Amino acid sequence: MSDDLRFRPSVTVAAVIARPMAGDEQYLLVEEETVEGLRLNNPAGHLEQGESPLEGVVREVLEETACDFTPVALLGVYLSRFQRTARGGRAAEDVTYVRVAYTGSVGEPAVGRRLDAGIVRTLWLGYDELLATRDRHRSPLVLRCIDDHRAGRRLPLDIVQADGSVRTPEIRD
Repeated sequence: MSDDLRFRPSVTVAAVIARPMAGDEQYLLVEEETVEGLRLNNPAGHLEQGESPLEGVVREVLEETACDFTPVALLGVYLSRFQRTARGGRAAEDVTYVRVAYTGSVGEPAVGRRLDAGIVRTLWLGYDELLATRDRHRSPLVLRCIDDHRAGRRLPLDIVQADGSVRTPEIRD
């Protein structure tokens, strides 16, 4: 199979961060600019070369919320796919994401730290508010990860391993 025909999903990391509120929990989301307009998402982003998923989620939460993230558990590994139609000079896209989602806690936002480009703001929403804004979620995985969190799903952090070759690749002739 040629390299241009090989399936290459995009690997992303995400964080589900909850805080108690009267009778329920609130979840930390980001409102971000996308091609489809303003969307709500868990703090999330693409895994960068040379980092483990755990390192990636800590970096993404800091970039998107200005808060230090302390992961405590893995929620799961999720796949989703979407197709974007061609418009405005953009080609059509068929994208599959592999999302590695964690849960944990955050501190207060760092004073003076700017949010990542495209992030408009952070907000805390209760579950009913999440359901009411489902049409604005960046993907169906936003709610799916939160539902798994609410169901008590927690896996050990060391389930996902990153070999040392992620940082220093093997050289093969």
